[in-house]
Amino acid sequence: MTDAAMETAKPVATRPARTDFGLKKRYRVERRFRIYGVVAIALGLFFLVALISSIVLQGISAFRQANVEIDVLLDKAIIAPNGAVNTDALMTGNVFRYDDVIRNAFAAQLGIAKDDKGTARTAYNLVSKGARIQLRAMLAANPDLVGTRQKVSFLLDSNVDAFLKGHIDADIPESRRPIKDRDIAWIKQLEDSGALSMKFNTGLFTFGASSRPETAGVGVAVIGSLYMMAIVLALALPIGVAASIYLEEFAPQNRLTDLIEVNINNLAAVPSIVFGILGLAVFINFAGLPRSASLVGGLVLTLMTLPTIIIATRAALKGVPPSIREAALGVGASKMQAIFHHVLPLATPGILTGTIIGLAQALGETAPLLMIGMVAFVADYPVTPNDPATALPVQIYMWAGQAERAFVERTSAAIIILLAFLAIMNITAVFLRKRFERRW
Repeated sequence: MTDAAMETAKPVATRPARTDFGLKKRYRVERRFRIYGVVAIALGLFFLVALISSIVLQGISAFRQANVEIDVLLDKAIIAPNGAVNTDALMTGNVFRYDDVIRNAFAAQLGIAKDDKGTARTAYNLVSKGARIQLRAMLAANPDLVGTRQKVSFLLDSNVDAFLKGHIDADIPESRRPIKDRDIAWIKQLEDSGALSMKFNTGLFTFGASSRPETAGVGVAVIGSLYMMAIVLALALPIGVAASIYLEEFAPQNRLTDLIEVNINNLAAVPSIVFGILGLAVFINFAGLPRSASLVGGLVLTLMTLPTIIIATRAALKGVPPSIREAALGVGASKMQAIFHHVLPLATPGILTGTIIGLAQALGETAPLLMIGMVAFVADYPVTPNDPATALPVQIYMWAGQAERAFVERTSAAIIILLAFLAIMNITAVFLRKRFERRW
């Protein structure tokens, strides 16, 4: 065999077959993506915990309030100088006479001489100015107490309350703090005598609007929010479910229904303040309904919640298998019977979830309520939905604009209360979904 033939017979070198097809690179990309996802979740949880922690740390102190219990002589000569001791006379008389009664008792508690009226007035500044209103209400409810001596617990001023909670540092110069050295000495004296105590702040839940932080509460706002949620539930749920059933089960597929569906989806994304402008124009300017009333607020929030309920209900109806409808129709049920007896009960969990989520969204809205005037200073509880009222988010907005330090903790406390309501509503939605959910 020649050399040329031998060279021709040599095996040709081939490249090794590729077996990974870039798997290592794809695995690296997948690992990086997982890391990005974990980092994103961790950042979200970090900011959530930071937000909630900030709110709780600032607002938890508002659930306690400084009180002073003093022995008060309800002097008839001061309270009823004309001799009339009845509910009407006590409520309509000069309210500042109750200041004299409390000031005398407080001065005696601190051991201040009766003739030292200037010092007594200075010391009385430690007590909340709402004390006279409290004493008047107590005597009007029971006029027989006039002329007796009673142990009465009064709220202390917001600056005293802030000092006792550590929000005011006693080490800074006296000229730069609202609590003076003499005030601190009196506070120490009250603590030593056992007259001063920190109690659970029930007034935070029962009081209405007030310019004094220690007598300000969310009671009126909670009632106003409950009225509005009741109106939204009574109107939005039946209207939204009825509209959804018609659009999903009965409406013909044409341009008109397509236009309606597009508009419903668009309304769900419209800024809430637009609904406030609509409510102002239609319900107040045109219909003549009262401003700052829960009725108007409920109607505006109903318009805002309807798209959410309609979309959620239609999704729940679509989630019911077609076989349920076909089986009902196959045994002789009419279309309406098939829908209301079979499809609607199976779609109930989704409908309830969408409704509660819509209510939770409405509960936290502020902008539309500002447009219809629900920022009024309302101190009395609304009896009907037509009475002036405010709402929890609006109350938070108003307190956030106050300059006093005590309103900062009340703002955070009101946010905690609002978050508690939202958490309860969302937990209820999950519970109802699990309770009525059926698997097939």
